[in-house]
Amino acid sequence: MTMNNSKENVLKSLQEPKAAYTSTSRGLHWSVAILIFGMLALGWYMTAIEDDPGSAWYFRLHKSIGIVVLLLVLIRLFWRFGHQPGLLPKQLPRWQIIASKISHGLLYGAMIAMPLAGLVGALFSKTGIAFFGFQLPRVFVANHDIAEFFFSTHSVIAWVFVGLISLHVVAALKHLFVNRDGVFQRMWF
Repeated sequence: MTMNNSKENVLKSLQEPKAAYTSTSRGLHWSVAILIFGMLALGWYMTAIEDDPGSAWYFRLHKSIGIVVLLLVLIRLFWRFGHQPGLLPKQLPRWQIIASKISHGLLYGAMIAMPLAGLVGALFSKTGIAFFGFQLPRVFVANHDIAEFFFSTHSVIAWVFVGLISLHVVAALKHLFVNRDGVFQRMWF
């Protein structure tokens, strides 16, 4: 690379809009991501041992953390509306920008729908919800059929979520290793 090309690259990078997310956005992203991975694993584990003695502890923990996840997602969504990320690189094809917007919208939808379905199912269950040991007031009369409907919905969303997360990770890695366009680093630096 010549000295002239190097200067042009520096000038070009200074003219590009800042693409990085805020530190709050990054913190919320990674907090929610770690909790969601943990919740998926905990959910599958607890349903595998559902009839074992002591399994109720895992269900109570799952419900409590689920409420925390829902609150963090709502905070994240509220933050996102007021703090839009910088523009994507100009060389990114339009179809990828559209696909990114759709997949992010679906991820946010799943991040809201999944805990809500679990919460409503728990509200209709016979055990209700104890938030880290504190029993929350019963809002609905226990109804097994309604609870099971929402728990089934919660399970289906989990699998959709796994697909969306996989797509998100593959796209991020593509930007890191194939495109090398700085899109991946927006959530790191």
